[in-house]
Amino acid sequence: DYSRATTSQKCMRVSGKHNDLENVGPSPRHHTFFEMLGNFSFGDYFKADAIKFAWDLLVNHYGLDPVRLWFTIFEGDAEVLADEEAAELWVKAGASPDRVRRFGRKDNFWSMGDTGPCGPCSEIHYYRGKNPKNPEFNRAEYVNGDGEETIEIWNLVFMQFNRFQVGDGFKMEPLPRPSVDTGAGLERVTAVLQGKLSNYETDLFKPIIEHTRKLLGHDKTTMEKRIDSYRVIADHSRAVAFLAADGVMPGNEGRNYVLRLILRRAARHGQLLGFTEPFLTDVVPTVIEMMSEQYPELEKRRDVILKTTLEEEKRFQATLKTGSAMLDDLVADLRARGVKEISGADAFKLHDTFGFALELTRDFAREFGMTVDEAGFRKAMEEQADRSRAASSIGVVDVAGEAMYQTAKNRVAQAGIAYDPYSATEIETTVSGILRDGEPVNQAQPGDQVEIVLPATCFYVESGGQVSDTGRIVHYADEITGAEIEDESVKWAVEVTEVRAPVQGLIVHIGNVVKGTPRVGDKVSGEVDRLRRWDIMRNHTATHLLHRELRYTLGEHVQQAGSLVAPERFRFDFSHTSMLTQDELDAIEQSVNDAILADYQVAPFQMAYKDAVAGGAMALFTEKYGDRVRVIKVGRPESPFSQELCGGTHIQRTSQIGAFHIVSESSIGAGLRRIEAVTGRNTTALLQKGLAQLDRAAAFLRATPDQVEHKVLALMTENEAQRKEIEKLRRDLAMRDAEGLLAHVQEINGVRVLAVQVPAANADTLREMSDWFRDKMGSGIVVLGAAIEGKPSLIAAVTPDLVAKGYDAGKIIREVARVVGGGGGGKPNLAQAGGKDVTRLGEALALVAGLVMK
Repeated sequence: DYSRATTSQKCMRVSGKHNDLENVGPSPRHHTFFEMLGNFSFGDYFKADAIKFAWDLLVNHYGLDPVRLWFTIFEGDAEVLADEEAAELWVKAGASPDRVRRFGRKDNFWSMGDTGPCGPCSEIHYYRGKNPKNPEFNRAEYVNGDGEETIEIWNLVFMQFNRFQVGDGFKMEPLPRPSVDTGAGLERVTAVLQGKLSNYETDLFKPIIEHTRKLLGHDKTTMEKRIDSYRVIADHSRAVAFLAADGVMPGNEGRNYVLRLILRRAARHGQLLGFTEPFLTDVVPTVIEMMSEQYPELEKRRDVILKTTLEEEKRFQATLKTGSAMLDDLVADLRARGVKEISGADAFKLHDTFGFALELTRDFAREFGMTVDEAGFRKAMEEQADRSRAASSIGVVDVAGEAMYQTAKNRVAQAGIAYDPYSATEIETTVSGILRDGEPVNQAQPGDQVEIVLPATCFYVESGGQVSDTGRIVHYADEITGAEIEDESVKWAVEVTEVRAPVQGLIVHIGNVVKGTPRVGDKVSGEVDRLRRWDIMRNHTATHLLHRELRYTLGEHVQQAGSLVAPERFRFDFSHTSMLTQDELDAIEQSVNDAILADYQVAPFQMAYKDAVAGGAMALFTEKYGDRVRVIKVGRPESPFSQELCGGTHIQRTSQIGAFHIVSESSIGAGLRRIEAVTGRNTTALLQKGLAQLDRAAAFLRATPDQVEHKVLALMTENEAQRKEIEKLRRDLAMRDAEGLLAHVQEINGVRVLAVQVPAANADTLREMSDWFRDKMGSGIVVLGAAIEGKPSLIAAVTPDLVAKGYDAGKIIREVARVVGGGGGGKPNLAQAGGKDVTRLGEALALVAGLVMK
């Protein structure tokens, strides 16, 4: 619809061909998150106007000195001539001919791959030094060369060719409508306009850095000495804010991994600067305040951004406590052996066990003056991926299987298959193919497992989380349909248990021959299990209602992360950082049931993908869509209650769902939750079961159903009171016996020591007894042991005067605990331990005298 455009695009650069992560911090101009300015022509203006516009903006509007500007063009090669047209246009615009430099394909030719649209590009470079008119400083060789004074600020790409493969080679021909695609990093342009040598000194970053400095209490000299870490925090805070605002949650794959990686890297650099507690939630608000005018979603989703940030930073701190100990031991061992490289296997262990991304391990290694075997790490990752694929390969078509099915398709389904699971649940057709053990056969026998190919099918093939249909394929003697298999009119039947599309253009109905002899060419009736299909449709439409209510109740950060739509129940995975409260679950369940009672229309619409998304239809990040999509709208089409891109089967009105009930809500990973629910007759069955259990409980309690809760609470209160009374009696008995145990106090090297086994029923009683003995003794060491629930428990207490002399309860308890096969620790004045072997409790306590003597 447009032939021209200008944009400012949010960009992330963390992995792949243009990975800048390692440079962020040391470099004054590299970023993970940045804004890309651009102007575009789609078959409208071309090279002459693009160059004229660029010169006009930079020189006449921005006021840049032409003597500081350099322009590069493509020098040409065996395939494409030099772009002398661009050189002439720059001179015509006002550039001195000596400011136009020529470079090869690496710097001045743009393409996405070996084939497709491509063309020469022209870069604009800017000299930022103090001597623009002195050729000794403002030198041509600095363009695309070393140093930070001359930098690229804008790239004009001229898309004028289409490159395609011909045999073993390639051919290039002019595009009928050449286009322009330009890109200029806002951060670099801002640095140039504000006269700064570092992007981080501009007003895009300085407020973030200054706020961080004040949080730490550093002076500016200290900040400059540690500027790399300040830059990392400033850059990564912006990336964290925008990713979280877009609904990304920290995780282990894809965009979720990107957020986890940069958030943890920022947290790590914060620790290097001196932060001891989570701090990013104090820094990220500065980003929100600075940028929310241009990007309102930042303020709108402030709570989600800060909650996501805090929870992931806390997780990383816990990870560091365990992972850093292993890393320290590893580094100490490597240094002792004179090794300066962390092996790929060790780097993988840090990643797999403690969640240390390779980039973080690399940062740690650099601090220790070491490197990481990255090739070995990648090999270990690939081996794990292979193991994972092998473990999950059951039911997956392998290469050999794919070839087999492709051959079968060519033999039995050359014309393709008419697939329509939406219009009906029964279809009259003929058998075009039978596969047994992967091989086409003309007929099958009772008991055979077969794969039936039909030229047309109404069976749904599993996709989008919805399971496949089941049912039967039947050959009748007459025009009768729907008869029982035992009926004489049924000549043969196959019970269909699964429907798959193993290769493009082939659908197989997998099942067992339960009667007769199926033959290729027989007329058949394909009959979907209608009751099961209805259960599936109820559940699928309910997932759409649930998705809508989750976003309404919890916030628009909620994104679907997966689903399983089966007949018995469905599960729905979504992005959210915390467990849902009972009030939230109740509100969501009630809202979904309200939508069911509202009897909304549910209807499919075919439309262009861009129109669907522009109209507010929900699409999944993980799905790939074509130009035309199917949209399920719930409610009035012009203002739907819910609308999602979906290829599944659905009921016609929400009232047909019947009822909806949430069975469970749980965590399935960092920032991911799962709801399992039932609908329709499964809800009824669940409620009937629950009511029957309630009736039985009421009868047991000799109460009516509405009195059960009160009766149970009363019993629990009474039980707790009796438990406390029993505990008190046990403590009283134990303390009564304690007086007699004072007779076992020994004096060793002038220190009073009591090491005895006591009848304590729990850890609290053991602690109370140690306090009582310590107070009674005034000065001394108390070590008590008890058999609690069949396992040994130990406690050691040392009075303050003896702690001052160097006696340590923690050291004593560790030695004693070893005897009973356990461990423990604590402070010099009090320590506790547990163990495994209660029979050696006396032996352990006998060790105390010798320890005190030492």
